[in-house]
Amino acid sequence: MIEPLAAMAASWGVLMAVSPLLQIRRILERRSSADISIGYLVVLQIGFSLWMAYGVALGNLALAIPNTTAFAIGVVTMLTTVRYRQPAIA
Repeated sequence: MIEPLAAMAASWGVLMAVSPLLQIRRILERRSSADISIGYLVVLQIGFSLWMAYGVALGNLALAIPNTTAFAIGVVTMLTTVRYRQPAIA
């Protein structure tokens, strides 16, 4: 059985994980991702993958589910960012 605090933390973690959808919406509206740091997104993806693996290794759903969700949405965010990156003007 999941403890109440773990359930609350996991639920909030999922909300945090889906929050990049707001950024994706903004990119699509503007049709540009010029102001989004790809390096920042890469660092986040590495962190999500490590926490996801740690949660799976422990069998801890409160860690695994939010970080798996964050990783999946992070992939979509990165793909959207790369797709709408404008070429640099020299």
